[in-house]
Amino acid sequence: MPFACGQRWQLTTYRGHNPDDKKIDMFREGGGTAGATVVASAAGRVHQWFDPGGLEIDHGGGWFTVYLHMSARAAVGTTVAQGGWIGTAGSVGTDVAHLHYEQLYDTSGDGDGETGEMVHPIIQGTEYRLSPAGPFPIVASTNACAPGSYWVDTFADATGYRDAYMNDAQGLLYAGTNYVYCKTWGTEVRVGTQYNHWWLRTDLDEVYPGKNGRGAFVSAYYLSRWGNDEARDNNGTVIPDC
Repeated sequence: MPFACGQRWQLTTYRGHNPDDKKIDMFREGGGTAGATVVASAAGRVHQWFDPGGLEIDHGGGWFTVYLHMSARAAVGTTVAQGGWIGTAGSVGTDVAHLHYEQLYDTSGDGDGETGEMVHPIIQGTEYRLSPAGPFPIVASTNACAPGSYWVDTFADATGYRDAYMNDAQGLLYAGTNYVYCKTWGTEVRVGTQYNHWWLRTDLDEVYPGKNGRGAFVSAYYLSRWGNDEARDNNGTVIPDC
């Protein structure tokens, strides 16, 4: 995905997108599409600019990706790592902010990715052949995620703290699919008969002014799949101690 680790984006298309099963329009779940950071879905070099608000990245080996409607974009010739900044999502040339995304393979061998060389995109190991009739999947980005992370689902926005004893609130971890690194025992969080003493170390989505959102602690109470004093990832693996 051409977005930061953990962000959730809906993949859509529409009749007349031409070819509507290969071109993808992406919208951030819950809003916030406009102004979102767009990152390279793989390492490469910015090959060219074109309207509206677009650029193409040459990834080598005949592979190219295209991104459109951005309000800011990396300069032609820029070398980017996977997960590196290439632009800002916007509404250039369109009425609604979104990111248009394509993958192309240079079958002609002329060193360029052309519209006629577009392929069904493979994103995080899954090939997508969308239909204007839907369904339109929501995908959590794994782009440039930190090594040793575990994916978990949380059912509500959760406050992140400096430690596992609810000292010094740092910001918020948004509800949805998130990554965490490890767990530690701390202050009990309880509502009725549901409780949890485990706290999960993670990076926050929203950071309070003057605070640090990296490596904060969020209560495992917010895990939507598990019970009291459990701290497992979405596959049921016990998250290791910090």
